Amino acid sequence: MQDDWARPVVHWEIEALDPERLRAFYGELFNWKIGDGPIMGIPAGIGGPEPGPAGHLRQSDRSGVSLYIQVRDLKATLARAPELGGTVSFEPFDVPGGPTLAGIKDPEGNPVVLVQQ
Repeated sequence: MQDDWARPVVHWEIEALDPERLRAFYGELFNWKIGDGPIMGIPAGIGGPEPGPAGHLRQSDRSGVSLYIQVRDLKATLARAPELGGTVSFEPFDVPGGPTLAGIKDPEGNPVVLVQQ
């Protein structure tokens, strides 16, 4: 039998009760160009990890999906999120030997982890 291969994450989805509200939030906060229609496409950006996004699984008190989004200026992004209807869920902390992380929730309460290398 041939060795199997890892299947990386190649797409993600944000489900929303009010898609236009979240379109405005993510578009403004991350400068995303979000398409029109019932399925609002968000193209891949520059500077992401190659060959694609990595992920992890962990025990938690909830089940769901979290997006980890790299930002240039963590403090500025944390300040901007509440202006756009989001909330800060946890303040920045350094991962030993890794990036600095902080957390926000979008206007519908979906978690987003901000990553600054």
